[in-house]
Order: sequence, then structure tokens, then C-alpha cells
Amino acid sequence: MQRITMTIAGLAALAFMQPVTAAESVIDSSAGPIAIERMADGLDEPWAVGFLADGAYLVTERDGRLWHFDAAGTRQEVTGVPQVYSSGQGGLLDILVPEDFTESREVFLSYAVAQNGGAGTALGVGRLSEDASQLEEFRQIFESTPGWSGGRHFGSRIAEGPEGHLFLSIGDRGDMDTAQDLSNHNGTIIRINRDGSVPDDNPFVDEDGAQPEIWTWGNRNPQGLDFDNDGRLWSNEHGPRGGDELNLIERGNNYGWPLIGESEHYTGEPMQEGREMEGMERPLVHWTPALAPSGFTAYSGQAWPEWEGSLFNGSLQQDRIARIDPNADFAEESLQSPEMGRVREVREAPDGSIWFLSVHEGALFRMSPAE
Repeated sequence: MQRITMTIAGLAALAFMQPVTAAESVIDSSAGPIAIERMADGLDEPWAVGFLADGAYLVTERDGRLWHFDAAGTRQEVTGVPQVYSSGQGGLLDILVPEDFTESREVFLSYAVAQNGGAGTALGVGRLSEDASQLEEFRQIFESTPGWSGGRHFGSRIAEGPEGHLFLSIGDRGDMDTAQDLSNHNGTIIRINRDGSVPDDNPFVDEDGAQPEIWTWGNRNPQGLDFDNDGRLWSNEHGPRGGDELNLIERGNNYGWPLIGESEHYTGEPMQEGREMEGMERPLVHWTPALAPSGFTAYSGQAWPEWEGSLFNGSLQQDRIARIDPNADFAEESLQSPEMGRVREVREAPDGSIWFLSVHEGALFRMSPAE
């Protein structure tokens, strides 16, 4: 009789080949009952999800793995991802599947990359092979200015603009004063073309000493970024101790960090010089105590028409999703379930359902109207 042995790693790999059986719970909301289904589990520090055709999707894990799931939930690891700086908050971070994926098969990734003297935020693109097993010809198209050590505040959300430009958020890297310095990329949201080149109409292209990719500045650590149905770009960002923000992102604006804001030092002393300053934007919403906002989606209204235009913010601290309605004076509704432990990502799927990644559960969930 042949004896078969398998390592723990082998057992884990075998488990990853099996579709996950959905486990459903139901929560109440202003739009009626919501069903929550478990779509994938066994994930290690999941960071982002991107949707493909025919019900397939991709999930990033912060330590550098990229997973492909088919519509049945069967997964395989995708090779060809870049080498990442996996330390602290750094690693393989966001994923963007562009509107023309069916034709181009391009997939964009943001990630932390090692630099002389520290690490920075990078953006790259590769072509997903027909069998979804590999990112082919991956190339880096952007890297933030080097020189900052530590493992904090990489930002790293990607959004595709209505005209095809790419927007990428970059944190202040824990060096807050640099967010008011246009000579580096810290504490900014940048705008580039899909090949990494700089659009001619960026706000600081002709300003001496400024980084031409910068679209906005004075942002602390934006980890949510999305366009709504009207083509407006929204972002959320972390404050240090409360003062987390929701902002409408507009060309050339300075969002004030670290000079103005609603936060305070961990010592309890005021963090900023005040709440207002000429030439700087105040947040439309701020959270104290801290929400610790993460992934973010501006909702189309497809599955819940009454929620069209709502902004869904994940929370890494309060184990919930905060729905903000800009059409109702930014009123907030809290969606909570046992599955919402450290919500890292919130994203709308092609069918209008809302998916979220739970770091605590190591799992991906789908929210849809309960039947």
C-alpha cells in the first residue's frame, strides 16, 4: 500500500483549489435586508479586488501574491507580479482592471518598492495571460520620489478617470511636512497617462521644481479613491487621531495636511494650526473618533437605486462600512455585520453588488439585496 504524505503548505494549496461554499447572513439597512455571502477565504492580509469578465476576479495580498478566481470560486496564483517592499504598511497593494480590459487584458498594480534610503509607492502594468496564470511583460510606469524610510503611509489607491487617465494616491510616508512640498510626491494624488507619461494639462507641469504628475497635494494618507456617475473624484484619508476625512478631489487643490484639519496628536494636543487657512480645502466629512477609512466605492445605484451616488467607506478600526449620501447633506448610515472585521476594501461589482475584504476574517464577501 502506497503511503501518501502532504505538508501543511501542500494542504493549503489543495484547499485553495476548491470553490468556497457561500455562507450567508442578513443585515438590515435603509434599503431593506442585505445578504452577505462569503466568496473566498484563506486570504493573508488581502488588500484589493478587481473584477474581470464572466464572473472572474483578482485579489491582491500584501506580501506580494496575486490570486485569480474563476466564477466558481476556484483559485490559482498569478505569476509575473513585481517584487515588492513588504514591510509595515508596504507590499502589493491596489489593483485596477481598466474599462478596456476585454481588448487590452491590461491589469494595473500599485505597490511599495525599495529605494535608496527607504521605500516609495510605484505603479505598474502587465497583460493577464489568456489562461489567467501570468502577468506578461509587466513594467513599472511610475515611482514616487525616493528618500523616505519607514513602513508607513504609502496611500496606493488607483482610479481610472473618464478620459482614461490614471490617478494614484500617495501617503506622506510619515514625514508630514513634505505633504506641503511640491518637489516630492509625498501626500499627493497624481495623474498620469496609461503609459506613465504626464498629461500636458496637469496643474503643476510648468511650475519650476514641482513634480509634474501631481494633481492635488496636502493629503495625509488617502486609501480610498473612486469616480462617481458624474465624473467627480472622491477620496478618503486617514488622520492621526481622529480627523479622518472625505474629500472631493479637484485639480490643483491643497487639502491642508499638516497645517489644517480636525485631528490631534496622540498626546491630545492640537495637531494642526487650525481648521481653516486661505487656499486650503476643508473636508466635506470628518470622523472623530477615527474611522480608519480604507477601500472606497462611489455607488452607481444598479442594485439599490435609492443609494445611487452614495459613498461606501470601509473601516479598519470600527469594523463597519460607512455609507455617506452627498445628496442628503452627507448623512451617514452604518452597515455592520459579524464579517466586517477590519474592512480593507469596498468595491462595486459589475452586477451592482458591493464586495468587501475583511482582514480579520481573511476573506472576501459579497453584499446584495436579500430575496
